[in-house]
Amino acid sequence: MKYLTFATAVVALISINADQAGAETIDSVYTSTAPKDCRMIGKPNDEDGSASRVCPGKSGFVVLINEGDLREVVSVGRNREAAAKEPAAQAWFGPFSSTRDTVEWRAADGKPFAIIQRWLIADNGEQDKGGSPKNRAMLAVTRLPPGAVCHVAYVDVAANPDANELARRAADEFARGFKCGEDEVKTIGQSGRSTALIRR
Repeated sequence: MKYLTFATAVVALISINADQAGAETIDSVYTSTAPKDCRMIGKPNDEDGSASRVCPGKSGFVVLINEGDLREVVSVGRNREAAAKEPAAQAWFGPFSSTRDTVEWRAADGKPFAIIQRWLIADNGEQDKGGSPKNRAMLAVTRLPPGAVCHVAYVDVAANPDANELARRAADEFARGFKCGEDEVKTIGQSGRSTALIRR
């Protein structure tokens, strides 16, 4: 996976069709991916910690979360099988990683076109008081169908006080036109420790 890092304001990076933006209503809705709200697939593997669950999404979509070797991948589809075939289902990060339990769905006139999730990226370069790697927070923007499901942008939370707004603007302004496998995933706003870790 290739990455293109930008340190300038997101407004300088993105061009949009102003007429289209003014003609639609974009807002956020939220769902949970907490295990209690999802359906577990099979039995967790105690040897490698692997587990899978399917969580209800919006507008007929489901969220598939696969975990293995202390790393998660997240994908979206009309069902588990469809989600598992998307590029997002193979989007592993090098460091240990996990997601928080809330998914933000960006929707235009009620139709979701992207999700935003907070990820925790393990930083082996610094440990907490218990001796475990510290977690660095990052927001990932993922585009939705029509078209493939894949990551389009990352925002370092610590480096950007307005991280949530940057992620929403990235979702709204270029997720729908992003071509998975051709376009480069962007780091929006200031790069920080979490975005540096995933590029190694």
